[in-house]
Amino acid sequence: MTLFSGAETPFSTLQRGVVDSAHDEAQVTFRDSGSVVRLQGVSRRFGQTRALHAISLTVQKGEILGLIGRSGAGKSTLIRCLNGLEQPDEGVIEIEGRNITGLSEKQLQTVRSRVGMVFQHFNLLSAKTVAQNVALPLKIAGMDKAQRQQRVTELLDLVGLADKAQSYPAALSGGQKQRVGIARALAASPALLLCDEATSALDPETTRSILALLKSLNQKLGITILLITHEMEVIKSVAHRVAVINAGEIIEQGPVWQVFAHQQSDLTRMLLRGLLPQLPENLAARISDQKQGDAIYSVHFAGDDAQGDLLTRFAAALPGKFRLLQGGVDHIQHYAVVRFFIALPAANAADEQQILSWLHAQQAHVELVGYVASHD
Repeated sequence: MTLFSGAETPFSTLQRGVVDSAHDEAQVTFRDSGSVVRLQGVSRRFGQTRALHAISLTVQKGEILGLIGRSGAGKSTLIRCLNGLEQPDEGVIEIEGRNITGLSEKQLQTVRSRVGMVFQHFNLLSAKTVAQNVALPLKIAGMDKAQRQQRVTELLDLVGLADKAQSYPAALSGGQKQRVGIARALAASPALLLCDEATSALDPETTRSILALLKSLNQKLGITILLITHEMEVIKSVAHRVAVINAGEIIEQGPVWQVFAHQQSDLTRMLLRGLLPQLPENLAARISDQKQGDAIYSVHFAGDDAQGDLLTRFAAALPGKFRLLQGGVDHIQHYAVVRFFIALPAANAADEQQILSWLHAQQAHVELVGYVASHD
């Protein structure tokens, strides 16, 4: 994120970030058509507690979908429904086009072989070596020893742990343990990888390396990933699309760059608060809904609308009619996402209308934050 603040900040600082945005990889292209996961009207209750309510969600083949929400939002229940550990009270769950609702435990075994799980706390067997941990699901599936050894070698090389095959979990770092967990989850060549808070127990640097690994696996193998998290930074780093869940309901979803640019819910705004430019605290504390002093507006541009010399033209078209307070540029999925705050003298209605009309004509999303009394 490129940040700037203060009225004296030149638009060129922001402009450079916008001009550098690329378009050649803007659209996510999946390797196959169709979906790996489809939920339609899924609800689950525990007594009087509603854990999931009318969830409808699709995860396309080759896609990384981030599901984000606070603790208790329903994320864990949703995962348990996807791997058959919970049965919904209502609705349909399909994995690779097969309806798994109502299947017997024996029938679910076939479905689970197509779904790999990566856990927050690794869940490795401490008495077994790295190679043995990765080989375990293959052994249970009945693969012969020579094939298991070959597959384990391939997987450990894929996750960057070829030299740790004979090590035990106690000798590994947290990031290495999670890489073992990922290799184990990939052992049976699943169509879907469920990552349940897979990075929340890791430090920031290790988190970045694990997310880079997941992104690489998605690109190399074409594997579909459903990433469950409470951290929007994780979603931003690796996901193609994001769905926001709250109190058991999906309240917002879309391509990550679009959700970052135009949040539709208060929860999403809260989750993004640390990643997007905000008004300085001393200024935000003075915001009032009383129409006096300066009107404070937040302005968003994204995608094609944030390209070229738009911001330079804004400054040139309306010189001296506004003050730039704070803002920044980010690049998400090769799209520019721009947010800044401006102050307009509330007393000058003609200038205010001219500025707002110009911004709307450029497809900007403009929102009145409030008013701040001018300093003498």
